Amino acid sequence: MSMLAQFVNRTEFASYEDFRDQLEIRVPENFNFAYDVVDAAAAAEPSRRAMVWCNDAGAGRDVTFADLRAGSDRAAQLFHKHGIRKGDAVLLILKGRLEFWHALLGLHKLGAIGVPATHMLTEHDLAYRFARADIRMVVTVPDAALEEAIDRAAAKRSGTPVAKVKLSGAREGWLDFAAEMQAVDGRWTRPAGAAATQNGDPMLIYFSSGTTGQPKMVAHDFTYPLGHIVTAKFWQNVRDGGLHYTVADTGWAKSAWGKLYGQWICGSAVFVHDYEKFSATQTLALCAKFGVNTFCAPPTVYRFLIKEDLSKYDFSRLEYAVVAGEPLNPEVYERFLQATGLRLMEAYGQTEMTVGVGNFTGMAPKPGSMGRPSPLYRMFLARPDGTPCDVGEQGEIVIPADRCRALGMFLGYHRDPELNERCMRGGVYHTGDVAYEDEDGYFWYVGRDDDLIKSSGYRIGPFEVESALMEHPAVMECAVTGVPDEERGQIVKATVVLAKGYEPSEELKHELQTHVKTVTAPYKYPRVVEFAKELPKTISGKIRRVEIRQKDRS
Repeated sequence: MSMLAQFVNRTEFASYEDFRDQLEIRVPENFNFAYDVVDAAAAAEPSRRAMVWCNDAGAGRDVTFADLRAGSDRAAQLFHKHGIRKGDAVLLILKGRLEFWHALLGLHKLGAIGVPATHMLTEHDLAYRFARADIRMVVTVPDAALEEAIDRAAAKRSGTPVAKVKLSGAREGWLDFAAEMQAVDGRWTRPAGAAATQNGDPMLIYFSSGTTGQPKMVAHDFTYPLGHIVTAKFWQNVRDGGLHYTVADTGWAKSAWGKLYGQWICGSAVFVHDYEKFSATQTLALCAKFGVNTFCAPPTVYRFLIKEDLSKYDFSRLEYAVVAGEPLNPEVYERFLQATGLRLMEAYGQTEMTVGVGNFTGMAPKPGSMGRPSPLYRMFLARPDGTPCDVGEQGEIVIPADRCRALGMFLGYHRDPELNERCMRGGVYHTGDVAYEDEDGYFWYVGRDDDLIKSSGYRIGPFEVESALMEHPAVMECAVTGVPDEERGQIVKATVVLAKGYEPSEELKHELQTHVKTVTAPYKYPRVVEFAKELPKTISGKIRRVEIRQKDRS
């Protein structure tokens, strides 16, 4: 059975207002997700399905809570045997391998800090993380090039050496994870006394995606999983006994939103596809084959899905679909609705929090709007002087944090007091994201404060122009930025990736410009259109407009 009733006062609400005002999440003393959810589920129903794991060839198998308990106990022993203690940071580069869940839960049991990361990190990225987070061990998938980069980065490390572990196979100076897991006996007892975890201890560190600069270290404590009850139950709408699929690499914070915490508390199994390269056709086929009930993906994935012939796939068991990560273009919403009958329920959040704004269950979504504030956060839109905005007025999304830190909110930027002071000034967390609120209380995303374009006295958000461009059949993806201009301050530029069957031309440039003038305010049209084969993105798939701006300035 679902454990949800242990942690919430109610699961059904009459309205958004009822949900916002009445939801209560109970936080036990010394809560530890690995023991209090995973092991508790294994004790109550050892054969209960926790995961459907599928390899790149499409062959799947069920993983039970008893499997996870046994694997995480062995992993905790392995880490402890090799010197990892409470508070030590361990980098996990494990793609979608099943060992990721064993390792992360094992670190939770030990009280160590899990630092998930993508396999796309370079030597420079690795050295930066080793130094900034004081990494004591790295566990990685077998990959010769990655292993060499880790060796070089570890050699640059001063002080405590980095222990290196690969999932299988021999390499000089490295441990074999599979062999080490077999070498321990699997007997693990929950630590007590000083070794026990406390709610306020750091549990996870995510390096933010860095759309505008170097990645920041976002630290979350042991209560963080409970914040994802809102994510899973009231946004993704997972159900007891269901199967949920969030498309995300385990190195992204999005995997914490959809691959273990909230879903297991709410009784849903998770679907994991361990693929080497994303394929829209394969994703659609596997969702149908394994009977995924609830689905979550970033807009980038949906943009690829709607380019496929969706009539070929069986969506009879798919009940709910949500989207987050970047703003959703209304065109994508409408195309997906036409093909599946499902309304995409958009939400907004950051690595620093759980779902902050969402189209929650029972709400009628407005295509293009990210919804209304979560009950966990006293969120509002603020002017530069800190006063609340009026309806329709653009302002920064801020969260008061003077009285208490909201459940699911990050501990702070790890070992960066200057950045913490800047982002938490006045007892308020400044997200750096700009939006406006309509007369019904729905928030509409405008853009990152750094991304706003100031042209001839107008403030132009890139998202609105991008949404207009996305309505044109020639556009697969696009990024809108400001280009310095002596007369206007800045002018609007569109960097466009074309869909199959279209070629760059002056005629197509003019057609796109005319299209934007027609569907939005004429002053917002892109005076510069550049065609590109791909857009610069972070390792989590977000568009790096800052890179386009830097290229233009140089």
